[in-house]
Amino acid sequence: MKQQFFYLLMAFCLPAVLFAQTTPPAAMNLPKDAPVNVSIADAKSGNMLSGEIVVFKSRANATEFQGLSDSTGKFALRLPNGSKYDIYILGFHDSTSYTVLDIPMLKDNQYYKKPFVVDIQFEAPKSFVLDNCTFETGKATLQPEAYKVVDELVDYLKRKEDEKIELGGHTDNVGKAEANLVLSTARANTVRAYLLEKGIAPERITAKGYGMTMPVAENTTAEGRGLNRRTEVKILE
Repeated sequence: MKQQFFYLLMAFCLPAVLFAQTTPPAAMNLPKDAPVNVSIADAKSGNMLSGEIVVFKSRANATEFQGLSDSTGKFALRLPNGSKYDIYILGFHDSTSYTVLDIPMLKDNQYYKKPFVVDIQFEAPKSFVLDNCTFETGKATLQPEAYKVVDELVDYLKRKEDEKIELGGHTDNVGKAEANLVLSTARANTVRAYLLEKGIAPERITAKGYGMTMPVAENTTAEGRGLNRRTEVKILE
């Protein structure tokens, strides 16, 4: 899913006291992976963010490790040593790398004495388009391939228990304005009904149709009309 926004992120990988040259007897059985403490906050308000998935992807072998921020906006994990890790904030369908955490290789008699500290600040998205949330032509019936992305939205809302959203239905300019308004409203309500079936509280979701009134591309080409036919999610709070 191509997201219609940009994250603003600063990640500080604070240097830890990485290792000692001589491993004391009490530490002989300590794990060789590195402890990492992660916190994530909103760049504007400074509020800690819960329910955010942060992914660490090894450049050595592409192995991914992830954590979910708790109610305090924090989590801890352990990462194998001897690799650089790209850090991602996980979106609905894709994600973007923002910075790199370098965990040096340990020798046999070395161990990590303190955790790495990763402090992330970013501007959370206020709206995004549900790419591939497609409907049958001229109808408000979801096509089979649309359920994957709508299920991703279900998972997101279950992680973000306090968020409320508006589902906005949009059409191209083919047909009459009145008919397109009715169709866009029906499509937004179809997605809302599916979310309710999956257990999302009704007071968290509103649905509104905008018809052809808010195009994001020219309607003179098939590609542009395809971009204008969309379901957009707006974060209300």
